[in-house]
Amino acid sequence: MTETERIVAEYGRRAAVISADYYSLQRPANLFAHQHRTRRLMKLLVERRLLPFASAALLDVGCGDGQQLLDFLSWGADRRLMAGIDLIEARISRAAERLGSRSRDGAGAPDLRLGDASRLPWPDSQFDIVHQSTVFTSVLDAATKERMASEMLRVLKPGGTVIWYDFLFDNPSNPNVRGVRAPEIRRLFPGCDVALERATLAPPIARRLVPVSWLAAAALERLTVFNTHYLGTIRKPAS
Repeated sequence: MTETERIVAEYGRRAAVISADYYSLQRPANLFAHQHRTRRLMKLLVERRLLPFASAALLDVGCGDGQQLLDFLSWGADRRLMAGIDLIEARISRAAERLGSRSRDGAGAPDLRLGDASRLPWPDSQFDIVHQSTVFTSVLDAATKERMASEMLRVLKPGGTVIWYDFLFDNPSNPNVRGVRAPEIRRLFPGCDVALERATLAPPIARRLVPVSWLAAAALERLTVFNTHYLGTIRKPAS
């Protein structure tokens, strides 16, 4: 079994054992995590001068059902300059449904592909921004991670930015999720300017605390000591 086949099989296993609404925003802890991540990401984009998105070509690696692309669209991105790729056919189909085959003003749809992030189907220097969220922690094979990072840099324009959001810790209840620490991120993207911050209150804590006190959970997240993810940017050299 290849690493890609293993990942597809693992996602199939998760879909079979996890309830359909497990990640739904109707659950308070999920809504909390989504809103806080969105606020911090927006702040990060402003600080890094990555907004407005109007003329930026955007790629979402592991785009899933298209939620992040929808967020980018609501923040001013041009759907004709957006692209996404995912291993799971059902997710790509759902993303296409949500983003529409054509917009109301007649503009073209985002370029959505079923495929493997270690072999991106776009030419060199295509995108201003490449986004990935909890993709690398699902990859256990070091060589595959290296190819994915290399491909992300290949399709990124000189001076372009990778937006990174992923676990820095292993999941003790799931050996198929392996955290990626800052030294490894810097090795994967050599020569790049890497800026990371701790984000997202640990999900087991959030699931218990948020329904009791949203404010207490927010205060605990601000301390960062119980945060389980890195949110940050990886800037490709301009030359």
